[in-house]
Amino acid sequence: MYDRNHLLARLRAASLEREGDVFAQIPGAGPVTFGDLFSGAERMAAALVGAGVKPGDRVAVQVPKTIEAIELYLGTVMAGGIFLPLNTAYTTPEVAYFLGDATPAVVVCDPTRKGEIATIAGDATILTLDASGHGSLRELADAQPPGFTPVARRADDLAAILYTSGTTGRSKGAMLSHDNLSSNSEVLRDYWHFTADDVLIHALPIFHTHGLFVATNVALLAGCRVIFLPGFDTDAILAAMPEATALMGVPTFYTRLLADPRLDRARTANMRLFISGSAPLLVATHREWEARTGHRILERYGMTETNMTCSNPYDGERRAGTVGFPLPGVETRIMKDGREMPAGEIGVLEVRGPNVFKGYWQMPEKTAEELRPDGWFITGDLAMRDADGYYTIVGRARDLIISGGFNIYPREIESLIDDLEGVAESAVIGVPHPDFGEGVVAVVVPSDPSLTPERIMAGLEGKLASFKRPKQIILTPALPRNTMGKVQKKALRETYADLFPAT
Repeated sequence: MYDRNHLLARLRAASLEREGDVFAQIPGAGPVTFGDLFSGAERMAAALVGAGVKPGDRVAVQVPKTIEAIELYLGTVMAGGIFLPLNTAYTTPEVAYFLGDATPAVVVCDPTRKGEIATIAGDATILTLDASGHGSLRELADAQPPGFTPVARRADDLAAILYTSGTTGRSKGAMLSHDNLSSNSEVLRDYWHFTADDVLIHALPIFHTHGLFVATNVALLAGCRVIFLPGFDTDAILAAMPEATALMGVPTFYTRLLADPRLDRARTANMRLFISGSAPLLVATHREWEARTGHRILERYGMTETNMTCSNPYDGERRAGTVGFPLPGVETRIMKDGREMPAGEIGVLEVRGPNVFKGYWQMPEKTAEELRPDGWFITGDLAMRDADGYYTIVGRARDLIISGGFNIYPREIESLIDDLEGVAESAVIGVPHPDFGEGVVAVVVPSDPSLTPERIMAGLEGKLASFKRPKQIILTPALPRNTMGKVQKKALRETYADLFPAT
């Protein structure tokens, strides 16, 4: 019966004959089998239909990470709906924008927020789900009979809308089809060699493409088991490693694990793969991880609108500081001033393939600006391809600094600063400058309390052209980050906007 629904048919295929096999181990709770998961999803689908969800309706979800939330994702797709996950950190005014834009038929939230959500949900039905998997939605689902027949959905029907972070204006809802999600996850399963024998440590949030459409979908497509954690927890991840085979994480996972002396080769002996994404991984972290564990982290690259685009190889050199090669079936090119750049030249990365989204929800003008008629998506990321074909993401086009008429790429300066002794990490930004238009500022997190701006500047001597050297270096205990670990340069630019006052 799952064959009627393009995405669900693929997510279910690997476990159809394995009802009793364990899908999720949840520390402190009993195991969840594949049969349990999809039976729960069927009841969720029936509950949503009973609440008024019709094919193409949006289901907005802002709930804690639970297996019931995964069942809700599957149930929404099964009911023919469009899943709209929202960051659990979003405030009521932020959620109000998403609900006003997407006009969902149903909103699922934590019970503690039902009252405030009711003031912004319009005509949507409000259901609840808490951190224990209980709430009005669970009660409604438990009352449904088993055996829901999935609503027919084709490859090009929408399965999800994910809103971008909105760092340069209003958040945009990226429309992702059944085929966008299924085709990309199938490529990742094969490219990263996931099979039913794997055990994946799942510690990522599920309101983001990384935890939901990479980790969860790949595990289901492979029919493998997951150790399902509510979030990052050093003790829990280290405890899971001896029985696990893979971990998907963000760079912060790896730096925090490296800070624990229990991380060593013996603990990671059963692991075959460590994957990092969602933010750049420092070369120093890559090297330290290999020295401590004997494993080379596999770094990949993607974004909300494209799912995953590039990956370092499973077999072959995983080159620190790069995101590897385009995935099979994905085309990439680096463009500048209307022409494609050769190896070694920086330009804006463009992507085309079955992974590329269908456009921005209710934003046809913005869609036309960024998604060309021939299918090429303008990512806005500055990139370079080396002579061996490895791609490096230099930064966002909006992060490009133009100082005194010269183009300056922050990643080049950050790499040099990060390599200096006593530096944990850095972020280079451009802020208004009365003489140069923009002045280069390096915001640095020390790993050595004796580090000074003068030492950093001395370490850059002879390595950078004079126009690239920071005009000021600021030491700070930490860099501002979003929930996926990305440094928020917009926040830094706002903080230091008046650093060089007009004379």
